[in-house]
Amino acid sequence: MVFQEFLKYVPHFSQLPLPAAEAHLKMAPEERIQLLKNLNIEAKKPRIAAVMMLLYPKNDQTHIVLIVRNSYNGVHSSQIAFPGGKYELDDLDFAYTALRETHEEIGVLPEKIKVIRPFTPMYIPPSNFQVHPFLGISEQELYFFPDPKEVADIIEWPLEQFLDDANLVETKMTTSYASNITVPAFQIENQFVWGATAMILSELKEVLKTVLNTK
Repeated sequence: MVFQEFLKYVPHFSQLPLPAAEAHLKMAPEERIQLLKNLNIEAKKPRIAAVMMLLYPKNDQTHIVLIVRNSYNGVHSSQIAFPGGKYELDDLDFAYTALRETHEEIGVLPEKIKVIRPFTPMYIPPSNFQVHPFLGISEQELYFFPDPKEVADIIEWPLEQFLDDANLVETKMTTSYASNITVPAFQIENQFVWGATAMILSELKEVLKTVLNTK
């Protein structure tokens, strides 16, 4: 979608009710759905993190940026994710966390991003994090400088491809819950986005489609 055309819809995003769990469940692995049933999240005392769903122009077309995490000894090793990270006590708020971590991970200065609104928080059982997603817009083409300690690669995903239902697939994955299970995912060429990131993307997709189809 042409970015200048997309900008006309941005004011409507903050007015729309969020689909929340209804959208999340569309991309949730069955094992996660069962795990979250009757789960007392507060009792888990989760750590807090925030991520940025950043939309921006590239070659005049609207894109969203994702990162490929480095391989490490942890549950989210090598996964595709949003830029973001852990809330620090001196952060002003969760939006500040998302902006700060986006700068640290992919080199985009906070002043280049306009935070549009928060989305529904997502609890991630394997790492015991409560993640707060934010929608951000940059009106200028961006250049990314990934932190090699955390980011293996950058994915610049055209918005039209993200919104295309043909990219919704099921694939086999080994998760923290089970080995070689079928999970719903977004396919980006030969890569798959699944789990919490796919669930957050699902809510973003529902909001974008609602706004773009009704205005």
